[in-house]
Amino acid sequence: MSPKKRRILQALLYEVFAIAFVAPVLSIIFDKPPTSTIGLAIVLSSVALGWNYVFNSIFESWEARQPVRGRSFARRLLHGSGFEGSLVIILVPVMALWLNISLLSALLANLGLLVFFFVYAITFTWAFDCAFGLPASSAKLDDD
Repeated sequence: MSPKKRRILQALLYEVFAIAFVAPVLSIIFDKPPTSTIGLAIVLSSVALGWNYVFNSIFESWEARQPVRGRSFARRLLHGSGFEGSLVIILVPVMALWLNISLLSALLANLGLLVFFFVYAITFTWAFDCAFGLPASSAKLDDD
């Protein structure tokens, strides 16, 4: 699979599973109608989808320049924390506007999602790599 197709498939599957989980949870937590939280989950996922593609492109470019190949737990941890940490910075203003709350309140609301998505990002990427193989940027070199 080409790197571009792989990134697109990974990002789409990641967001489909995320929406299926997040929308009902947001409805319960914020005591909002499901139609509103599905809308919010779709907006959050759309932003995350675009960022997922950009972030993975940047990460794989960095990864390809590393002398050690493969995806160790430490590298997966770096990937997950880098993606989720940068996504929080992007999504907090979106949540604040959607829910009509302060940035601080949106940040606090986002912390619960961050915990879930931190674990989810690492687990999903590992499962995706198991199902579809490692990207070329991470594959072991013949002389390794």
